Amino acid sequence: MRASQKDFENAMNQVKLLKKDPGNEVKLKLYSLYKQETARQNYVDLVSSLSSSLESSSQVEPGTDRKSTGYETLMVTSEDGITKIMLNRPTKKNALNVEMYHEIMHALKAASKDDSAITVLTGNGDYYSSGNDLTNFTDIPPGGVEEKAKNGAILLREFVGCFIDFPKPLIAVVNGPAVGISVTLLGLFDAVYASDRATFHTPFSHLGQSPEGCSSYTFPKIMSPAKATEMLVFGKKLTAGEACAQGLVTEVFPDSTFQKEVWTRLKAFAKLPPNAMRISKEIIRNREKEKLHAVNAEECSVLQGRWLSDECMNAVVNFLSRKSKL
Repeated sequence: MRASQKDFENAMNQVKLLKKDPGNEVKLKLYSLYKQETARQNYVDLVSSLSSSLESSSQVEPGTDRKSTGYETLMVTSEDGITKIMLNRPTKKNALNVEMYHEIMHALKAASKDDSAITVLTGNGDYYSSGNDLTNFTDIPPGGVEEKAKNGAILLREFVGCFIDFPKPLIAVVNGPAVGISVTLLGLFDAVYASDRATFHTPFSHLGQSPEGCSSYTFPKIMSPAKATEMLVFGKKLTAGEACAQGLVTEVFPDSTFQKEVWTRLKAFAKLPPNAMRISKEIIRNREKEKLHAVNAEECSVLQGRWLSDECMNAVVNFLSRKSKL
């Protein structure tokens, strides 16, 4: 007999009533066991995602080469001088799991060497990305949470490094709400175009965590230290218009014409001399690269400690034991 969500919540409440706290690592393992019981639901979700991918064809320009061989969590296409990397977990609000981290890195490395002029990152479905998939925390390796935190910090550092070092113009097409790392990375993009229904939210303190994606450095430079603190420390959610006014977003478009207007512009960009664009980006970005890599290393080191803290573990356990409200 499969446990229901109510059974799980009751069990979590019983754990809280134990005279001796079993520890957050045990709680995460309990949640992991619960998730294994919901494998059938995962099957249903996968089928739904396949249907959703077909239904969301409005996100894919007519005539686009839709082949994305070798990717499970992305749709990667290349045409008209544009490589498009589309996050493709629509039923999970394009939350980044470990597999997606690896696939994005692979896609960026491939795009850096292909014959496209520009590279675009966007999301399939209603969300751009809801940030990290917090169920990543439940896959505890033999070395325990310490090994998990260490491996997570190494992966994050390499992942962000791919954005810092990307040689071509990199453009974010933010089709809907963006959360967490999908927001913090925007400071490493060369242009950010957003639908007017997009929002930008970094609830790190709510989850006992700290900023990443070099945002502790890029955001104060982009929008002033006080405005950056509102977002990164206090978790203020920005509308697309607010994000544009503060310099995080390049331009906002009405949602009804967003795809048409943005892709018309991107196709015009892709006709510009590609070597000139690469060299211009290099001149603009190169003097900052060393600093950005140092900031990335520091942020990942701090996060490794945060992930092991009671504050973070309690927040994650509480988050996983109720429906997402982000």
